[in-house]
Amino acid sequence: MSSGPPEDDPLASAPNDAELQDEYLQQALLSESGAHPRMSLTRVHIRLGRRFISIWWLLAAVAGLGVAVVVAAKLYAASSSGRAFVARHVCIAHASSAPVGVPAFVRWTHLLSFVFLIMIVRSGLQVLADHPRLYGKVHCTPGREWLRFRGPVPQDRVWTAKDDAITLSPLVGLPGGRHTIGVARHWHFIFDMLFVINGIAYVVFFFATPWFHRLLPTSWSLFGEAASCGVTYLSLHLPQGATAWVRYDALQQLSYFAVIFILAPLAILTGLAMSPALDNRFRWYTRPFGNRQIARSLHFLVMVSFVVFFLGHMALVGLTGLAKNLNHITLGSNADNLNGFAIWLLVVVLVIGLNVWAVRFSWTHTRILQRVSNATVGRVMDLLFDHFAPKVQYERKDISPYFWPNHIRLPEGPEWEQLRDGDFRDYRLKVHGLVEHPVELSLIELREMAKQQQITMHNCIQGWSGIAEWGGLPFSTLIDLVEPEPEAQWVMFYSLAKGGDGGVYYDSHSIHDLRHAQSLLAYEMNGERLPILHGAPLRLRVENQLGFKHVKWIGEIEFVRHFSERFAGYGGYQEDHEFFGYRDEI
Repeated sequence: MSSGPPEDDPLASAPNDAELQDEYLQQALLSESGAHPRMSLTRVHIRLGRRFISIWWLLAAVAGLGVAVVVAAKLYAASSSGRAFVARHVCIAHASSAPVGVPAFVRWTHLLSFVFLIMIVRSGLQVLADHPRLYGKVHCTPGREWLRFRGPVPQDRVWTAKDDAITLSPLVGLPGGRHTIGVARHWHFIFDMLFVINGIAYVVFFFATPWFHRLLPTSWSLFGEAASCGVTYLSLHLPQGATAWVRYDALQQLSYFAVIFILAPLAILTGLAMSPALDNRFRWYTRPFGNRQIARSLHFLVMVSFVVFFLGHMALVGLTGLAKNLNHITLGSNADNLNGFAIWLLVVVLVIGLNVWAVRFSWTHTRILQRVSNATVGRVMDLLFDHFAPKVQYERKDISPYFWPNHIRLPEGPEWEQLRDGDFRDYRLKVHGLVEHPVELSLIELREMAKQQQITMHNCIQGWSGIAEWGGLPFSTLIDLVEPEPEAQWVMFYSLAKGGDGGVYYDSHSIHDLRHAQSLLAYEMNGERLPILHGAPLRLRVENQLGFKHVKWIGEIEFVRHFSERFAGYGGYQEDHEFFGYRDEI
């Protein structure tokens, strides 16, 4: 059994702000071995108490428990009380008013759900690989996660959330590779939307046809019957009675109902709980789940449940009559031939082909995928979330003990070093563009203007979160100072740092978002001067947007008609270079 230290403390020997730059430039982009690991089950660890153990030990324990349960079920089924229970609670009741066969709407939505879920799971795993840790608290402190897919955070260097990302094979993830989260999210959200539309169609037909008699639980006795089915299956026998063409057994009925009406909605609701626009507007939304990170963990567990259900479902399809069952769900026929099997095999080949095409398309026509996603997913996000002005505030006791640093590179060069070594006394924020009164403001002047403090939750596109107190200038005050011209609808922010592929780092926000009460030019963090690692001398806070939109080390602000007028025209550096969405409010 492998185990980690009782706890990981990546900041135990962190350098102070004056030493940070050289330390970071020397070590920041290295992992423990000099290369980023691939996602592998051998690297998966679960935390028990204060230590981490390999997932293999858990799988071995589950396998042992499974054997024990089968033995117990066999002994119980052979006992007099077990036989009496099974006889009293019939696993497959007599036929009722439920319709016979499988209607067309079930067959088609079933097929589409299979295709959509394959794409959703693969792209979801790719998103997870960008921050391969799951937590029970919003603080996301390394060493406090309950499940991780890589080792502990190194304690001898500055380690960013981007450093922590791992590589995923394209055989598993969509599109595969490392830090392809922008592309993965496009696939994930596109197929999420299709999955929801497909689900709505199913529910409409479900309640509009007699089919609901087949699946809807209408009696508490069904739970006893399902338990009887469970005893029968676990004792390695199949229930006797009518086939699924006539009616489902009680366990099937409850399982299918739970997957459709519990797991699927839970996947949607926990996914929405990762929206900064929603979380920072309605704090109550995440409370049923506990918090944002528990919702993220539940989202992962729902995905695992779908996969486990599919494997168990296909096993039973094969064990209870493969040919007939495949005819049921593909052709709506009760014939005992291989026609359904041939169609199923064709569907599998087509799904494999779709996934191969999607991986290739992701790497060869990425910009087209981004445009399609912006025109569909982006518009839906605007419609659902754009009118939610953030307003949630936390208390000082809620401030996270650890706040992940996350960037590609710090500012560097002689001019930056002169600013940094001079304690930013010579720093000037240049504000220009489509404004009546362009200005250049020093840090002292910014501090002398209206000051606002807020304790808010930061939501990173990679999945981690953290709560911090920010102090600075409300952006609405700056807007009033410079008086934008009527045609100025967007604002470009230019960093003193370079992006990963070179060139200045930049991003954009709508004036609508920047007028929100919690949009801030921050120069303080947690009651102290903003650390260099988190964006000193000045960084942006726009709490309804994901973290990559919060530009750090701001040097220049420009008011423009539209972000498409600048650079590649997709909204920001990550949007232009790594194909993120132009507005990611979830």
